[in-house]
Amino acid sequence: MSGILSLLDRKIWGIRWVEIFGGVMVAAMVASIYVAKAAAGRETARIAEIERQIDESGERVRLLRAEVARLEQPGRLEALSRQVGLGPVGVAQRSDEKQLGVLAAGDRPATVPAATVAAPAVVDAPDAVVAAEVRPEPQAEGDL
Repeated sequence: MSGILSLLDRKIWGIRWVEIFGGVMVAAMVASIYVAKAAAGRETARIAEIERQIDESGERVRLLRAEVARLEQPGRLEALSRQVGLGPVGVAQRSDEKQLGVLAAGDRPATVPAATVAAPAVVDAPDAVVAAEVRPEPQAEGDL
């Protein structure tokens, strides 16, 4: 034990070893704090940049949703469909699940019986369309 105490009492250029060791430790702590603060500053700047990008993306999403809402307006779609000559689907154009094979082959399907599917009823309002569909009652399980 006295060897350690004599080592700590030794002096280099008039300064004890304990004081030199303490000074080195303080310098190391100051340097590590400086490095940690610099890294924290970089991370803060990076977080601020990411938050700015999130805000810009949120603004873009809001604008795109507004554009979708504008493009999906029923009146606009109806006017566009009239310009290209489209109209409501007629009874002769409808089909049922039994005729899917015929449709897949590219042949024209036979007309569907009027009792199975009724034509849609159109209300004379600018954006309102009401469609009524008559479904037959299920018969026996063998018919399904």
